[in-house]
Amino acid sequence: MPDTNMTDTNMTAAALAPYRVSAYNTAHDSENKIHDDATARRFGFGGGLVPGVDVYGYITHMPVARWGRAWLERGTAECRFFKPVYDGETATVIAGEDAAGLEIIVESRGERCATGRAALPAMPAIAPALASFHKVAQHAVRPPADETSLAIGIWLGLDPYPITPELAAQHRADLREALPLYAEEGLIHPAMILRACNFVINRNVALGPWIHVSSRIQHLAAAHIGASLSARGRVTANYEHKGHRFVDVDVLVLADENPIAHVAHLAIYQPRQVVGP
Repeated sequence: MPDTNMTDTNMTAAALAPYRVSAYNTAHDSENKIHDDATARRFGFGGGLVPGVDVYGYITHMPVARWGRAWLERGTAECRFFKPVYDGETATVIAGEDAAGLEIIVESRGERCATGRAALPAMPAIAPALASFHKVAQHAVRPPADETSLAIGIWLGLDPYPITPELAAQHRADLREALPLYAEEGLIHPAMILRACNFVINRNVALGPWIHVSSRIQHLAAAHIGASLSARGRVTANYEHKGHRFVDVDVLVLADENPIAHVAHLAIYQPRQVVGP
C-alpha cells in the first residue's frame, strides 16, 4: 500500500483465536484497474489488490463471531489498510479483547496489512436525520474525478439496487465466510454494506485506478437479504498528501430507504504512480 496519512495501531489486548482465510480478488476484472495485476505493478504493488471492502469483510468475522447479530444492529468498527492482500494468499486475522472492544490486525506474507477496531455499545446510536442527507440521483454521465467533481460539500447519490439471495450467497462464498448467522437469519454481510460507500464514489465520477484507505462505521440496524441498498453521501475533504489525492465522504447507507449504517469513507482517488527506470 502506498504511504498515506494513516498511522499504525499496536496490538495490546489479549489475543483471541486467529481466523485464517484464503484471500480472493473479487475485483480482478472490475473497472478499477488497481485490482489488475499489470496495472497494480505500475503503482509499486506485486499484483492486483484484494479490495479493501473484502479485507474489511475478513475483519468483521471477529466481532460477528464474538457478539452475533447485536453487532450488526448497533456495533461500531474502524478499518485502515496499509499494505496489500493478494489473491490466493492466506490472510490471518488476529484479535484481542479489552474493555473497549476488539483490536484487530490482518497479516499476510508476514506483514501487517490492515488494522481495525470493533465495539458493541450498550445502547443503539441515534441515526442521523434522513433529511440532513440530501437525496440526489447518481450521475447518469460521470465527470472525471478531480477537485471540482469531488469538491467539499458536493452531494453524491447511489440509486437503489437489490441484494438478492443469490447475490448475498455468492458474496459470502467469495469472502469464504462460514458463519451461519447470515444464511440462517437472512442478513446482509457488513462488507456488502461498506461496498455501497465505494459505489457512492465510483458510480458518480470516472476514476482511474483508486484505493480504499480507511472507514469508520456505525451500524444503525441489521439489513435483510431482499432489501435494496442505496446511499447518500457528502464530500467532506479533498486534498493532496505525498503525491496522492484523497477524498473523504460522509455516507448514510440505506436499506429500503431506512438508515442502516453511517460511514466516514476515505479513498485515494488519484494515486501517485511509480515511475519505472
